[in-house]
Amino acid sequence: MASTINKSGKKGVIIFEDFLPTMMEKLGEEGFMEELCNGFELLKDEEKGVITFESLSKNTAMLGLSDMDEEEIRGMLREGDLDGDGCLNQMEFCVLMFRLSPGLMEGSRRWLQHALAEQ
Repeated sequence: MASTINKSGKKGVIIFEDFLPTMMEKLGEEGFMEELCNGFELLKDEEKGVITFESLSKNTAMLGLSDMDEEEIRGMLREGDLDGDGCLNQMEFCVLMFRLSPGLMEGSRRWLQHALAEQ
């Protein structure tokens, strides 16, 4: 969530909607994964090739999350950091995006069940 000033001039809170399932539906599986990879490319540190605290901090405004404080950014990295290096590689980023999207998680369960049924 982020604070904003609404049209009436009052400070409010934006509740972020989960657009990932809609993106998946419109782009298809391959197109959606390509877009996730593009998102990773935008956020990664060019020299290190991973999303770092610094690269994520630098890009919070682009994500519409400029109100995030340092601890919230570190928490986001911790949640997605599966190998404990303090950064997000491309796979960790994609997994985190799926985990943060209840709609995608439900879709993932259905895809898995469908794939297993076909075997």
